[in-house]
Amino acid sequence: MNEKYNVYLVSDSTGETLDRIFLSLKSQFANFIYNKKEFAFIRTEQQIDKIIKECNDLENSLILYTIVETKLAKYIAKESEKNNVPCFGILGNLILSFSKLLNQKAIHKPSAQHVLDDDYYKRIEAIQFTMSHDDGKKVDDINEADVILLGVSRTSKTPTSIYLANRGFKTINIPLVLDQKLPEGLNFNKKACIIGLIADPERLADIRRNRVAIMKDHNLKEYTDIEFIKKEIFDSKNLFKKNNWPIIDVTRRSVEETAASILKIIEIKKHK
Repeated sequence: MNEKYNVYLVSDSTGETLDRIFLSLKSQFANFIYNKKEFAFIRTEQQIDKIIKECNDLENSLILYTIVETKLAKYIAKESEKNNVPCFGILGNLILSFSKLLNQKAIHKPSAQHVLDDDYYKRIEAIQFTMSHDDGKKVDDINEADVILLGVSRTSKTPTSIYLANRGFKTINIPLVLDQKLPEGLNFNKKACIIGLIADPERLADIRRNRVAIMKDHNLKEYTDIEFIKKEIFDSKNLFKKNNWPIIDVTRRSVEETAASILKIIEIKKHK
């Protein structure tokens, strides 16, 4: 039987970067059993002392950290070694290598990536725009969108839109519903990157059945009918091909992978 590890993620900022790195790291090990505890905005030696003490109280503890302030980073490394707690700094060597490459000192300022600059406000604006244009709610200002996602129900349009908005792209998602007309001007939109999302009908049927079970609405037989779903996908594919819109199959893709493909399409379109 595999041992269970107690993983401590320690950050002097929000911990978002560290959490993503750990997500990538753990995905490489099929039998990694763990409890995870996150510590954000760690800025003092006293806070680190408490974490080390807690590690000592539990077996199989290990620390991953992103601390950019040099003195504090050295302190957590020294105290971990003193207490025999495995400890891994994620950014230290990378910052040092970059410093040598650029021939300049790093500022070692926590949360430096979270400045309230133009990019930040662009992201906030994109999130607000995207939330107000979810599920085809609003299409009168469709020409303001950077990305327009089209797809039948449960093809991950909303989560993909929100992810793109967090990257600063104003995104509209429009559900394809039988006999419902597409917004006027969509075919003439040259600014936005229009993407068609599809999925395997069997997979969609499973997702929709789960959705209906949660909603406890048993009057949606057509919505979960496999033949109906096959026709929906067939019709949507034809629509996308007719308009020469890129198609992404989301069946075996995470939201992040779908968004990455969309960002690649945007980049290609930008250089045409």
